[in-house]
Amino acid sequence: MATLKIKKGDTVRVIAGADKDNEGKVIAVNKENHSVVVEGVNLVKKHTKPSMANQAGGIIEQEAPIDISNVVLLVDGQPTKVGFKRVEDPARAGKTKAVRVAKKTGKEID
Repeated sequence: MATLKIKKGDTVRVIAGADKDNEGKVIAVNKENHSVVVEGVNLVKKHTKPSMANQAGGIIEQEAPIDISNVVLLVDGQPTKVGFKRVEDPARAGKTKAVRVAKKTGKEID
């Protein structure tokens, strides 16, 4: 399985579906299903029973996952593809680590 190019905390824009052109911060990434949960995007209504945490129960709105192929990473407000570059790791002498790079600007993301 290839590494995912979008991580928790990244800002992304939705490029397909009902929430197209909406932007938000990634809350969660699911590697097995190749899906992400984006803050304020793909809101669904969920019916909940009363519980100790939610005494009243009722209908709540929450974010549902969307496929990772339907979002694009934003770097400095611009959508960009993501690449990887090997750089020397200062913590480990003589070793390298992979760093995400914005293809549009060449800027390191991590």
